[in-house]
Amino acid sequence: MKLRAGCDITVEAPAPCPSIGMLRPRSGEAQWLAQESYLFEPHLASVEYADGFGNLCQRFVVPAGRLRIRVESVVHTQAEIAVDEAAGPTPVAELPHDALQFLLPSRYCPADKMEDQARQVVAGALPGYPQVAAITQWIREHIEYRYGVSDASTDAQGTLADGAGVCRDFAHIGISLCRALQIPARMVVGYLHQLDPMDLHAWFEAFVGGRWYTFDATQAGPRGGRIVLAYGRDAADVAFISNYGALETVEMQVWVEELPEP
Repeated sequence: MKLRAGCDITVEAPAPCPSIGMLRPRSGEAQWLAQESYLFEPHLASVEYADGFGNLCQRFVVPAGRLRIRVESVVHTQAEIAVDEAAGPTPVAELPHDALQFLLPSRYCPADKMEDQARQVVAGALPGYPQVAAITQWIREHIEYRYGVSDASTDAQGTLADGAGVCRDFAHIGISLCRALQIPARMVVGYLHQLDPMDLHAWFEAFVGGRWYTFDATQAGPRGGRIVLAYGRDAADVAFISNYGALETVEMQVWVEELPEP
């Protein structure tokens, strides 16, 4: 499917604030970037680089006062995500080199402390994809989607204790439980077509059966129509804007619409 997606963000800084944006999708196996625009008002200098995960990062300094950032992209992406209940676990010895880092505990995903719970959650599920599907379903059934419960310091164990959170918190639990079972799992952020309410979104991917598969515990079933902006170990790696000084988001709008294919 062909999607037009974008965001319009206004931020305000009391003094010049060095910042890094992660708002540009890149082409890959699952999506193709056909068109894009990136606007700063007022205009400012920006330098782009790729981080250690291959994400496109825009480095700039927000001037004192308000800055508007408007990014829009047209992307060809998958209308349906891959599902394979027969995909078994990939032995650690056979994992690609770049997947190994997604087995390790990280800031928001203390997988080394969650093996017992992971074993309980997947009890009875076959190894591999069925285990990750069981984890996703368990999160959906046991964690309430609710704003205002978690904050920037809440990790997966904190969300489990609270019993509620938002999309990033759901992803952190899924990632942690997968890693506890020696299944590589990574954080993904981007756009989801027909997300309600519309916003920038987070989910996770797990490496089973020799490839990455998409899982999203906030949704009732597998859904395509996704545009990936960034991958990382957890939310610390994939912030849409990282600021190194005082910075407030004044306003934010997000949109995703399907376009007719030629």
